[in-house]
Amino acid sequence: MPEIWIGLDIAARRRNWWWTGVLTLLFAGMAVATEATATTGRWWWGGVVGVLWLASLFYMINRGYGRTLLAPDRIQFSTLVSRRAIPWSEITGIEPRSHQTRGGAWWEVRVYRARGRSLAIPGIFTSRRGDEVFEGNLAVVREYWARATAPE
Repeated sequence: MPEIWIGLDIAARRRNWWWTGVLTLLFAGMAVATEATATTGRWWWGGVVGVLWLASLFYMINRGYGRTLLAPDRIQFSTLVSRRAIPWSEITGIEPRSHQTRGGAWWEVRVYRARGRSLAIPGIFTSRRGDEVFEGNLAVVREYWARATAPE
């Protein structure tokens, strides 16, 4: 099988940037409210909000630009700050995982390894139930895994 890259399409990346903007406005509002109501000695709350915003911003950008390379012998994760390759033989399962919050739900795909913790696959997530692109990418990853681990 040829090597292929899986990542967010332009529309999904645009939605991710939109939500990053909403998150930024939310944190800006919190910082302004904190500074406007803070008394002397509470100045550090603005710093705490700023640090939390930076961590959230990094997470959103890293999530939006993460990609996954599917090769016949391995799966390779590429994000802004890391590259990791895992041989198909070390993988014991590939499953979608849902996250529920008050504001909604989102799904990601996780790789379960024989040793070590499970890892989220970069470039495969959605906030829409029944997303065809998400389901298609999940099927492609499972197909590569099945072909790589099938007995000869």
